[in-house]
Amino acid sequence: MRKAARRIVEKLRLQGYDAVFAGGCVRDFLLHRKPKDIDIATSARPDEILRLFPNSRALGAQFGVIQVLMYGHGYEVATFRSDCEYLDGRHPSSIVFSGLEQDALRRDFTINGLFYDPIGDRFIDYVEGRSDIREKRIRTIGDPSERFAEDKLRMLRAIRFSCNLGFSIVAETWDAVRRFSPDILQVSWERIRDELIELFTGPAPDSGLDLLYDSGLMDHLLPEIAAMRGIPYSFTSLPGTDAFVHTRNALAKLHKPSTVLAFGTLLHDAGKAATYKAQTPTCFELHARTGATLTERICRRLRMSNEEISLIADLVKTHMDFTQVNETSESALRRLLRKSNIADHLELFRVNCLSSKRSLDRYAMFRRKLEEFTLNPAAPLLINGKDLTEMGYTPGPIFKEILRTVEDLQLEGVLRTREDAVQHIRSAFPIKNTK
Repeated sequence: MRKAARRIVEKLRLQGYDAVFAGGCVRDFLLHRKPKDIDIATSARPDEILRLFPNSRALGAQFGVIQVLMYGHGYEVATFRSDCEYLDGRHPSSIVFSGLEQDALRRDFTINGLFYDPIGDRFIDYVEGRSDIREKRIRTIGDPSERFAEDKLRMLRAIRFSCNLGFSIVAETWDAVRRFSPDILQVSWERIRDELIELFTGPAPDSGLDLLYDSGLMDHLLPEIAAMRGIPYSFTSLPGTDAFVHTRNALAKLHKPSTVLAFGTLLHDAGKAATYKAQTPTCFELHARTGATLTERICRRLRMSNEEISLIADLVKTHMDFTQVNETSESALRRLLRKSNIADHLELFRVNCLSSKRSLDRYAMFRRKLEEFTLNPAAPLLINGKDLTEMGYTPGPIFKEILRTVEDLQLEGVLRTREDAVQHIRSAFPIKNTK
């Protein structure tokens, strides 16, 4: 990737244009991290870039951004620019092509305002970004109030960079985040979703949760999570360990989670605030089902896909099943452990146990049973829906009840043949009672 990006720079230089690596990739070089992408900034205008690289295409022509293909990979090549007035709290109304220093000054944070010359092997720093990287600081370029007024998404980016890099946000920048936090809803939910995904699937989602709350952003983005403050996660929980802290601790135990697992963990106890009644010891019994309904609402707000919504809501809805299932019932265990995304369910159960200071013995049992069931899969069901229709039963809710009963008895070894199953069905579910 770096070789191909250098080749683009070389070609631009040979034609008399200035060109350098720009932004986050330079930060990652200094931190000895592998960058996701390498962006290039140049004095060449968009039409000139398109002329020099025939296999390129305009990504954001109004912002001077061209995607250049080199060795099968796309690289964003942007003309040096200054941004004009921001009118929508997210994008500049127009741009003016400018020079290298002006291009640095328009960027968000000093750690992202660096350039690297791969030909001369030198860093170019107009904003003291290298010193902030050394000191592990997140600081805006220029007045933080101006930077956040221009683009409200930068508040979430500040928190994400802080957590994912292990940097602290300087006081002046942090004060501006807190001041502008009510304006975050000027940003599209799609962009907010993308930032939250990177935050909660990153290396410090627990710190991200704290910063979202302390900044005031959570009240606007995830009020259902903020509502867990002060709500005990159980009636035996220690003072000071509420549902919010419990969730924070669970997130901290995750390791490179998927989006589904990260948000399932974040939202697994979201229903407790809605169902909590201090005088009713059983008030939490419905929190998983209530939480699943809240989860669907939150994920739709974040514009997640239908598949992600379904999987995350199922994690929330069924997370208590792993605590309540009867260990001696093979049918119940098989039904629970045959979920398509069982790995995420078990990982949520593991971090839930750890954050509640519960033993992992039950988790270990599930892992053993899963391996056992994988090596010894259950026999095909003795009876199916077509069989029930042929037996004279009318399709409806009774089908699910009959089939589940037959499956349980088959797994427990009570029913061994199709004839046994038919006889039991006719005895236990007379046709006159199925309508």
